[in-house]
Amino acid sequence: MTSKKKPRVYITRKLPDLVETRMRELFDAELNIDDVPRSREALLEAVQHADVLVPTVTDRIDQTLIEQAGPQLKLIASFSNGVDNIDIDAAARRGITVTNTPNVLTEDTADMAMALILAVPRRLAEGATILTDRRHEWAGWSPTWMLGRRLGGKRLGIVGMGRIGTAVARRAKAFGLSIHYHNRKRVSRETEEQLEATYWDSLDQMLARVDIVSVNCPSTPATYHLLSARRLQLMRPTSILVNTARGGIIDETALIKCIREGRIAGAGLDVFENEPVVNPKLVKLAAEGKVVLLPHMSSATIEGRVDMGDKVIINIRTFFDGHRPPDRVLPGRN
Repeated sequence: MTSKKKPRVYITRKLPDLVETRMRELFDAELNIDDVPRSREALLEAVQHADVLVPTVTDRIDQTLIEQAGPQLKLIASFSNGVDNIDIDAAARRGITVTNTPNVLTEDTADMAMALILAVPRRLAEGATILTDRRHEWAGWSPTWMLGRRLGGKRLGIVGMGRIGTAVARRAKAFGLSIHYHNRKRVSRETEEQLEATYWDSLDQMLARVDIVSVNCPSTPATYHLLSARRLQLMRPTSILVNTARGGIIDETALIKCIREGRIAGAGLDVFENEPVVNPKLVKLAAEGKVVLLPHMSSATIEGRVDMGDKVIINIRTFFDGHRPPDRVLPGRN
């Protein structure tokens, strides 16, 4: 690659130092040292001069932006697993290849989903607050104080049994949960047998029968508000909902109403419908101990971010070596 002109790569957010150093070695890379989100104007300027755009999930790469790209922009190498923020079809019409970073965040995200599955019924965040918030004073142990719900023997319903959903199921089974799932198609018989999993082709029927719901499906137009107001009302008053996928999959307003009215016992959310804005009503519910809120951190491990960076680099190098990148995203995925 040293004999060729280095492609000009524009990176929208700060990446791990190891990844940025390698980017500078291999490419003419413009970094975001301060990690300030790029403005729309900055993105427009970038697509008019860069050969490669490296956005993250928080950057909106829509049709309007893509149509204003210069002819030199040939690759959008997204530093993300999801690509719902990129207009793949518009990029294809302009002859721009899009790649992502799949299959490196499965275990990290499943770990966090399991953490929320534990945290909500066992009231972990609420208990921690009592020891750290000066407004509370712990009077000591009591047989009837801070009672939560046991996990063992409960039914877990997984919405989206892909890699992450399956990884969540494996963890949950070890905690004694009974695995149920809804997916576009059944997983293999071998996987079902290993997990002792029950398949539901009707999401409505599954929601009405499980104690915990974990959302692990991708964000697409078809899954927007998949858990609608109607479906949320199918859940049991003692059930909880966990979401580590995308905020828009759940009708957040309806969820708040269901929890407030006691139709659902609680929720653990790592993603939100209008990120980075979090609905103040959710924050209030969290203060009351009814929900656990995390700042979109399910995939946030050092190892995971470095692995993502490695994939971005491989995709860029493969593309400019004249080959098809391994993680190319084809039109029609969204």
